[in-house]
Amino acid sequence: MYRKKIKFYIDFSRAGGFPFYQRVFIIFLGASLVAISLQLFLVENHIIDGGIIGISILLAHITSQEIGLFLLILNTPFFLIAYRFLGRRFLMLSLFAILVLSIETYLLEPFPVITDSPIVVIVLGGISLGLGVGITIRFGGCFDGTEVLAILFSKRSSFSIGQIILLFNILIFGSSIFIFGPKEAFYSLATFLIAYKTIDISIQAH
Repeated sequence: MYRKKIKFYIDFSRAGGFPFYQRVFIIFLGASLVAISLQLFLVENHIIDGGIIGISILLAHITSQEIGLFLLILNTPFFLIAYRFLGRRFLMLSLFAILVLSIETYLLEPFPVITDSPIVVIVLGGISLGLGVGITIRFGGCFDGTEVLAILFSKRSSFSIGQIILLFNILIFGSSIFIFGPKEAFYSLATFLIAYKTIDISIQAH
């Protein structure tokens, strides 16, 4: 029963009728949208997302390393743990999504940001990020291991999955105040809210 509950939460996919190779292709497109959002809108403007993506942006800024490196390193352990609950197909699709995202963020790193206008960055960056994450979840994958961690913690605590994710993201956005400044932290929160809404729409769309 617990396994079914986790699958319902993490795999909202209504794409069960699609062949596996089509799901792989669409997840590739989703990862590409996320990479475009990160490298051409968010990272160089010091705007972060929640979860592992947000932590990766912060660490990339602090260490001057590629964001894709941290995405791959930080996410992999979570999905290896999740294999027990979510199955091999979820693991394969998620690791594929993270690998594509890591490679494409590396390839896009030399390109300049499209704009530094806060409104444009927040809206277009948030929509691109949310759409990419949403269609990836819809077709059976995931980018962020913190969702898996929240599911596992919620079973052993009085906190809900949503509360754990919210608390985790508050800590990330709070940390960005000291690294980038309060203005960038506010922009990050606004981008996160737009991305969150876009994720919901793209997952639930028929």
